[in-house]
Amino acid sequence: MTDFNHTIAQELKISRQSVAAALRLFGEGATVPFVARYRKEATGGLDEVQLIAVKDRASYLGELASRREAVLKSIEQQGKLSVSLRQAIERATTKTELEDLYLPYRPKRQSRATKARDAGLEPLADAIWAQQKRLESSPSVLARRYLNPEAGITDEQLAWQGARDIVAERISDDAPVRRALREALIQHGTLGSKRIKKRKGAPDPSLAEKFRDYFDFAESVRRLRSHRVLALRRGEKEGVLRVSVGSDQDRNLALLRRMVVRERHAVLAGQLDQALTDAYERLLAPAIAKDVRKMLHEQADEGALQVFGENLRNLLFAAPLGGKPVLAIDPGFRTGCKVVVIDRLGELRDSTVIYPHPPRLQADEAASTVARLADKHRVAAIAVGNGTAGRETEALVRELARAGRLPQGCHVVSVDESGASVYSASEIARREMPDQDVTVRGAVSIGRRLQDPLAELVKIDPRAIGVGQYQHDLHQPTLKKKLDEVVGSCVNRVGVEVNTASAQLLSYVSGIGETIANNIVAYRAEHGPFRSRRQLLKVSRLGNKAFEQAAGFLRIRKAANPLDTSAVHPESYDVVKRMAADLGTSLVDLVGNPDLARNIDPARYIDDQRGEPTIRDILAELDKPGRDPREAFAEVGFREDVTEMAHLQEGMVLNGVVTNVTDFGAFVDVGVHQDGLVHISQLANRFVERPSDVVKVGDRVRVKVMRVELDRRRIGLSMKQV
Repeated sequence: MTDFNHTIAQELKISRQSVAAALRLFGEGATVPFVARYRKEATGGLDEVQLIAVKDRASYLGELASRREAVLKSIEQQGKLSVSLRQAIERATTKTELEDLYLPYRPKRQSRATKARDAGLEPLADAIWAQQKRLESSPSVLARRYLNPEAGITDEQLAWQGARDIVAERISDDAPVRRALREALIQHGTLGSKRIKKRKGAPDPSLAEKFRDYFDFAESVRRLRSHRVLALRRGEKEGVLRVSVGSDQDRNLALLRRMVVRERHAVLAGQLDQALTDAYERLLAPAIAKDVRKMLHEQADEGALQVFGENLRNLLFAAPLGGKPVLAIDPGFRTGCKVVVIDRLGELRDSTVIYPHPPRLQADEAASTVARLADKHRVAAIAVGNGTAGRETEALVRELARAGRLPQGCHVVSVDESGASVYSASEIARREMPDQDVTVRGAVSIGRRLQDPLAELVKIDPRAIGVGQYQHDLHQPTLKKKLDEVVGSCVNRVGVEVNTASAQLLSYVSGIGETIANNIVAYRAEHGPFRSRRQLLKVSRLGNKAFEQAAGFLRIRKAANPLDTSAVHPESYDVVKRMAADLGTSLVDLVGNPDLARNIDPARYIDDQRGEPTIRDILAELDKPGRDPREAFAEVGFREDVTEMAHLQEGMVLNGVVTNVTDFGAFVDVGVHQDGLVHISQLANRFVERPSDVVKVGDRVRVKVMRVELDRRRIGLSMKQV
């Protein structure tokens, strides 16, 4: 572990002490959110991103160490572990480097070289490899010594062929050779694609059309952006594209000769050159191309994971309306619009169906129903799903607002309903609303998303939300791990109200997990609302360690101890009590009183357990206990006369909301049921390296329509033209 500390510290450019402390805390069962928030002194203030990097790198190095031991053991059992080889293996810093070193000693399938060895041709191969200027006998006489009719070596040519096969494999198995060719391909190679010509079982033309930009494509490996790698892989998977790695064979062979040929005038130089060419064409070129493509895919996957993670974080951090009654509408044409009303806690209070659109047109009755329900329940907002018939239904509701038929100050909001159908048919939804059908559950979910996007979206598999790029092509366990980290980070940063949170939301709290979350909900149902954080210790399986990890992120509104509503950890309650005593005031009067908090000198309360970072965090909580880090709620304000693509015209300037950010740009909803693309080149009047440097999911933006392709359902937008 000590070596890990030093290596990780160097790679991540953080102190060795910080790495050691973080890994020690993780080893004791601490979570990333807990360490980032409540152990700043121990780690030197490492944030969540740094802590995750430390944890992931330690895991990788641990796997590398285990593999290294297995490799050393295997080679040692073969009696081939030299001192220099052991040193090279122990110095290997990547799995690729380690596997290159192990390749000559790895048990192989029956190859041309192994057959040649079995035929006794290894000494002849050694003669080629020795690159001598003189031989004891002529090449012809030398080869005849190794004729072996029983093994199929019946003439000199077959003997030389077998010997060259052995030499070719030696060259191919050489770690420095593979590394040099891999680096050359990365620097000078290309990745290209061609459209696969029509054949039986060819994909649908409309599917192929999505990859039109790659029908005749080639780009330098070194400059290839990750979204192109992902697109090429998808096109190949769909049977639309044939993808290949291109390289300069003459350059690569010249490189290989410089590394392998020691004596140009050796007697068997011609045999060596044939073996070298064969090694490159038959063994090295395909293997290195495969390695480089794997590297590109891994880098692209990592980039896609980062994009998905950032988008999900911003989506979960969308501004909440808060605990207010909401009327929610899941719109539709033929089957009507499902209307529900939920109270401030998100509980269903009313539901019905309206038919404001053809074919069953009952617009006046539908409008009256919405107005009546809104008034009856005094709703603060009306949430309209943005799917089929969304803009048409929103127009109906806005007309009610203009006519003064909605409660004063009632917001009308278009809500992204991605994944709502997944939730409505899920086991979670059935448990929450066992007596309701999927349409009611879907409408309730739309309303709850407006009240608190984070609390509702945690009930849906993040992969169903659709804010990434090519997420279905990624390694799903890795994707799930990454997204769970993001959700957990968001949940713990915002904090969770114990007495109203769902089991799904509670399960993401540091130290809790699914089982304890369900136990909390069961205890709450049996004993009523929790009155203090300490009461949580009565929950089954929630022991001292889980309490330590979770308590600071859990909130209990109206608790007897006001600190239970804040992010101050119970382990620091004694410090706050001392602060109150020193000020001559009560705990109740101190918490939430910024004037009193400003009179506290942090230095007076620093001790062996709590340093200045923790004390300053405590003071910030005393100023605004349990504050929500999310932005205040604001409406988008789509143009009411633009509700479908046909209404768009080049040059229009529209309000929009960013729905997805990718490596090549940002997708923006302008209210026409089809998101438009702001290409990376159109995001700003300056060079943009990463779109996420300019915009994030949920941003309200102004865009200009640059082009509209109705046949391809594509909208080109610009932000720098506005």
